[in-house]
Amino acid sequence: MARSRDESSPLFAGNAAGTLRLIVYLALAMVLMVLDHRNGWLWRVRYAASAVVEPVYRLANLPSAGMRTLSVAFADRKLLTEQNQRLREDLLLANARLNRMAGVAEQNHRLKELLDTRHSLDINVQLARVVGVDLGAWQQRLVLNLGARDGVKPGQPVIDAHGVMGQVVEVLPTTSVVMLVTDPAHAIPVVVERSGLRTVAYGARDGSGLVLPNIPLAADVRPGDRLLTSGLGGRFPPGFPVGKVLAVAPSSSGMFRVAQVQPAADLDRSDDVLLLHDQAEPDGPPAPAVPAGPPTTLAPAPGAATGAAPTTATPAAGQPASPPPRATTTTPASAGSTP
Repeated sequence: MARSRDESSPLFAGNAAGTLRLIVYLALAMVLMVLDHRNGWLWRVRYAASAVVEPVYRLANLPSAGMRTLSVAFADRKLLTEQNQRLREDLLLANARLNRMAGVAEQNHRLKELLDTRHSLDINVQLARVVGVDLGAWQQRLVLNLGARDGVKPGQPVIDAHGVMGQVVEVLPTTSVVMLVTDPAHAIPVVVERSGLRTVAYGARDGSGLVLPNIPLAADVRPGDRLLTSGLGGRFPPGFPVGKVLAVAPSSSGMFRVAQVQPAADLDRSDDVLLLHDQAEPDGPPAPAVPAGPPTTLAPAPGAATGAAPTTATPAAGQPASPPPRATTTTPASAGSTP
């Protein structure tokens, strides 16, 4: 059904009033376009309106931005978790290698100390490794990887790079048992390095160290004194460090003094030790010294004394003079001559 003229838009109406309004609107649009082109007023209006419209754009874009942020966050979290796991595994592996290298370095240091000790000693030693430990309250024992097949004998002293550790008490075919100096059943003759006092060091009853139970009251023993092997008994060579005096106190009876001694050897840390072999001692008195005569360069030549006049020694008082030797002349006989 066609619309009537009355129902049409008043702007496009066929009457004069509608045409006039259209012309006014067109003129106003032209004026605004010219003013906007010359002065930029509408740009300023759009610029001010953008501050109001921008939050609307952001709000409309918020769901998609949130989804994108969440996806990136989850992806980054997964990536970071994987990287963290790899870094943790690498750190554990590096720590394990570092600990192994530290253990190897410490073992090399101990072996170097043992090697230096072996070179500094003028005796026959044998390197052995600790394969078993029994450090209880009633006995202090070590098991070495050398036995009768390696020439180990009962009673051999055992040392490390710092001092005396003990002696072999049992020998098996491939292993041997060492009683430490801290064993309650062990005793070793010692001498105080500073004062020269000789005494015997026993293993403490609790296995924590050594004890000197029979020190005379007038003996000069102080904390800090070093104890060395005295060589008495012939079991331990003299001069090896045994320990250091920690404290000196009167005994319970009051007749002696008792000293607590810290062992010089690393009894609870040494993995490698040295076995001392017996040295042959000379029998009987020492050999006499060779008499020193005149230099051989001053001795006369064998033919230089021929034809020289004999010298007569002056007799000492109370002794008869010996007759001078009679000279004999030998005449060579020639063929056909008369004697």
